Amino acid sequence: MDESTPKLPPLEWIRAFEAAARCGSFTAAGVDTGLTQSAISQRISQLEAHLGAALFERRARSIELTVEGEAWLPHVRMALNSLRESSDAIFGTSKGRLTLSASQSIIELWMLPRLDRLQALTRAQISIQTMVLGAHSAPQDDVIRVRYGTGDWSHSYRMKLYDEEVAPVAAPSLARSSGTWSEWPRITCAGPRPGWHDWSARFGTPTTPVPWLRFDTFVSALRAAEAGMGVFLTSLPLCTKELADGTLVRLSDQTLQHHESYWLLAGHEALTRPQWQALVTAMA
Repeated sequence: MDESTPKLPPLEWIRAFEAAARCGSFTAAGVDTGLTQSAISQRISQLEAHLGAALFERRARSIELTVEGEAWLPHVRMALNSLRESSDAIFGTSKGRLTLSASQSIIELWMLPRLDRLQALTRAQISIQTMVLGAHSAPQDDVIRVRYGTGDWSHSYRMKLYDEEVAPVAAPSLARSSGTWSEWPRITCAGPRPGWHDWSARFGTPTTPVPWLRFDTFVSALRAAEAGMGVFLTSLPLCTKELADGTLVRLSDQTLQHHESYWLLAGHEALTRPQWQALVTAMA
């Protein structure tokens, strides 16, 4: 090598920089890469010494990219992505197994009808894990997750499954009952979706003293509604089959939209870029 050619910094230093910039802290970057906070800090300090410029401004409880760090970051990400994609294409490093984690309701109502297509597109072994409520995990690992929220996560890959819309539904037998549906028993379930109070506030439908049935999963509440046990304020995208089959009917033309929804979330450790593209196609 020509001695005049600048020596490139070690890849592990560059990966530590990218992780810290993406995660917003050295501690989170350590969790992301499987290193300690001090190891991340040391590697970034070595990188800064090598480059002769500060990449982060250190503050008491946070870090912020410097002008030089912010300018260099897009080039670093482009280079790392190019390495990943080229290794997949040339050396066949595509993962033979994909692990997905979601709530039981999402698994049954959204994923299962689409798994055949996902397997055909990826030719991978699919492993499904039921999400435990209240469980927390590192933002980047080898699991593809489905989570409910606004989408403001730090994962490398993100896709909203659908736009959330809710409306009241009931079994046809209950829908043929006398009176108005606002007087019938109501079903509710735990979770982050808008509930009956949100519906009443938006459309003025009165609350009811009739006892409610409350479930801890969406799919259980949906099955109770199919059994004619009450009116359920459902997520319309999750019950398209039931509405098409006629086991449930809408009771109102009004729809309550919500700014949160379910998102697919994954890091580079979970799958390759072609597999992510196949996942997006299959789960849309």
